[in-house]
Amino acid sequence: MPDSPEPPSSPAGWRLDHSYARLPKAFHARIDPTPVPEPKMVVLNRSLAEALGLNADELNDAAIFAGNALPPGAEPLAQAYAGHQYAHFAMLGDGRAILLGEQITPSGDRFDIQLKGPGPTPFSRRGDGRAALGPMLREYLISEAMQALGIPTTRSLAVVTTGEKVWRQDGGLPGAVLTRVAASHIRVGTFEYAAARGEKADLQALADYTRQRHYPEVEGGYAALFEAVMERQAALIAKWMHVGFIHGVMNTDNMALSGETIDYGPCAFMDAYDPATVFSSIDRNGRYAYGNQPRIAQWNLARLAEAMLPLFHDDEKQAIEIANGMISGFEERFQHHWLTGMRAKLGLFTQESEDKTLIQSLLEWMQETKADFTNTFRDLTQGHLEPLEWQARWSERLKRQPQSASEVRELMRRSNPAFIPRNHKVEEALAAASEHGDLNPLQRLMTALSAPFDHSQDWPEFSEPSGLESYQTFCGT
Repeated sequence: MPDSPEPPSSPAGWRLDHSYARLPKAFHARIDPTPVPEPKMVVLNRSLAEALGLNADELNDAAIFAGNALPPGAEPLAQAYAGHQYAHFAMLGDGRAILLGEQITPSGDRFDIQLKGPGPTPFSRRGDGRAALGPMLREYLISEAMQALGIPTTRSLAVVTTGEKVWRQDGGLPGAVLTRVAASHIRVGTFEYAAARGEKADLQALADYTRQRHYPEVEGGYAALFEAVMERQAALIAKWMHVGFIHGVMNTDNMALSGETIDYGPCAFMDAYDPATVFSSIDRNGRYAYGNQPRIAQWNLARLAEAMLPLFHDDEKQAIEIANGMISGFEERFQHHWLTGMRAKLGLFTQESEDKTLIQSLLEWMQETKADFTNTFRDLTQGHLEPLEWQARWSERLKRQPQSASEVRELMRRSNPAFIPRNHKVEEALAAASEHGDLNPLQRLMTALSAPFDHSQDWPEFSEPSGLESYQTFCGT
């Protein structure tokens, strides 16, 4: 990563650096946020602020989080990238996001601080660069729930309203700006952008920067960097599958090379188990259905490999052979992480060759009976599931490992959430906040989701399935 002097600290704790801005100019465009008429703080993530080295008591100025004022040391820019959106390639960029800089934490870690919805950028095309309150609160809520579930994720520091309407197909909506915190915003699409421009020096600079920022432990050539990226993605998608999470818009511009979940537009959590489950209103063919997510991750990584071909070998044929060899190994990596997590959900400490069959037979029963995914594993953990023929096989399997029953239950409690963001509760909370200014439902829901593995809590309102068979989510763009 390009060297820079230690950034000074402000009274509020801002210590902003700008390593991404030192990449070639093609990767970004300098732009200031567009002021809004009446910024007001809706929610501030105090625990995240403290982890970033910020003084939460000094961060109550909504003007900074709306873009009307800039924190000390900020040098705002919009990032350029490309992407395959539903398999169709396009040159894109931050159309409604502006990076203020990279906060250096007291421990020396580096996190992007980005405003989402602060006005148009050079990449906005015909968009207004704004965001509505509901989708921004959704990202805040779901990203914090994912953090509590132990799933790598971008996070949300604040949401402010702007005092103006944003106009979408469903009319005028209250405007808002979200402050997103990420290990970085480098995407598969960032590499696609560099490759499409055809400047190998820029592509190499981006790859070197990515290695230095996210994979400093990786030695060897650029193929080793790709392997490390693929490993993180395989682990991430497995974690999604373990909790029934459906991203909804797995375009290549929404796959972060850090291995974090990014972009919570049309995401949702599955109730009744069905691999074909889709919630996104624009995913009409089920490309990003729950069961397709591993395959799509592999497809996206293939696009990354294509972009990196000039870095793998000077001879294109040999570069393609290297890429194909690596991509073909994704399924094995994913299966390893998926099986490891599923074994934990069933309290299995050891490995047997028939474990996958045991797991699949339970999932098949769940699909046939339309059993709730989360509650089935919760009931197994608590010993409340109605007796099944399958349970006899599971009991025999448990007897073949040395761990005690209490150790098994503890592993299951750590692996099976009691609470997830139930779709109907999310919608209730967002409607109350955006339509009536009532944050109480949101705060109650976030309290439940902050301790998802606390099986001692009896909160039926947060654990019952929605029963919304025709539920749809929307991108909020």
